[in-house]
Amino acid sequence: MWPAPAKLNLFLHVTGQRPDGYHELQTLFQLLDWGDEISIEPLDESAISRPFASYAVPEADDLVVRAALLLQAETACRQGARIEVNKRIPAGTGLGGGSSDAATVLVVLNRLWGCGLNIEELTSIGAGLGADVPVFVRGHSALASGRGDKLEPVDLGERYYVLVFAGVSISTADIFRHPELPRKSAQISLSEALTGGGKNDCEPVVTKQFPCIKQMLKDLEPWGGARLTGTGSTLFLSMPDEKTAKSTAQAIKCRYNVRAVRGVDRSSLHELLDAGGAGGLRSGKL
Repeated sequence: MWPAPAKLNLFLHVTGQRPDGYHELQTLFQLLDWGDEISIEPLDESAISRPFASYAVPEADDLVVRAALLLQAETACRQGARIEVNKRIPAGTGLGGGSSDAATVLVVLNRLWGCGLNIEELTSIGAGLGADVPVFVRGHSALASGRGDKLEPVDLGERYYVLVFAGVSISTADIFRHPELPRKSAQISLSEALTGGGKNDCEPVVTKQFPCIKQMLKDLEPWGGARLTGTGSTLFLSMPDEKTAKSTAQAIKCRYNVRAVRGVDRSSLHELLDAGGAGGLRSGKL
């Protein structure tokens, strides 16, 4: 099984809107030590399949299938794959599950199929699947700008969080289309970002549309105040250490679905690749 780690947006500023309809963003991505797992079986024939899924996404629309097909097309590869996703990251929760799944498929199939693409080439392909895919392809926490795909790797050190799940799925497209979304936030410096600066511009829109999340933010104030990741619906609490994260999760779990997690600088997928079996990427590793 190959890991597809989740991420947090420690802040998210919408700094403008582009002529093509996309938004200019600034955000700080923190990778987590928890996420989905993906089984990938390379095939001699060219068929790409994802026959079973615990989530309600048609096979043809699934990002893991689209990622494999795109890699095939870009490299003229004649091999195929059977893909199965052990889905742990709920959809529409701002944790990047679909994007991370797609990135894992790109990175792993590049190796299994012998495509020989480097990290820059894989990142370019990933950007065509979604703005969050490049950070997972590169496999390092990063300060991002542009559509979220211009990445400056950052070392955040080991951090701990409690994830609090609202139990609702939020459409990213709906939030970014909303007329009340702020679109002129200023960028902040790297030093400000690394010390907890910034806000999430999506939060006012999300809390207006989902009163349950507004209530959750209020309920979580005794634990230092929660933040929304991405366009939601997950909230996260920053913790000083692992012990506090676990005890806080224990205290909150009587009211909400929670999970204590560790923030990491390097993706568990890339750690696994570097460790041996799959052999790592050809060049351009972070």
